[in-house]
Amino acid sequence: MRTYYIYILSSAGGTLYTGVTNNIWERILLHKQRKLPGFTQQYNITRLVYYEETKYILNALNREKQIKGWRRSKKIELIESLNPSWVDIADYWYSNADFHD
Repeated sequence: MRTYYIYILSSAGGTLYTGVTNNIWERILLHKQRKLPGFTQQYNITRLVYYEETKYILNALNREKQIKGWRRSKKIELIESLNPSWVDIADYWYSNADFHD
């Protein structure tokens, strides 16, 4: 059975992005390497500040949609409920410091 991840990334300036994946390690690495064209690449959004897991893709997609529909203040509350310092959760996942902000 697969695990799906809903995640929130932040830029150094606080711009937020919410996404979903079934391989969080690979997806976050691609964001850090700026290999995913679009919003996150354009705004240098590379810091993993929040994620949660679910076993079902429909739950993941619904949760992603729910979070994307929230006001910024509610997203910040969610992030700070588990990560009050906004540290990059993925910092220790990768050994190459070139991927860090």
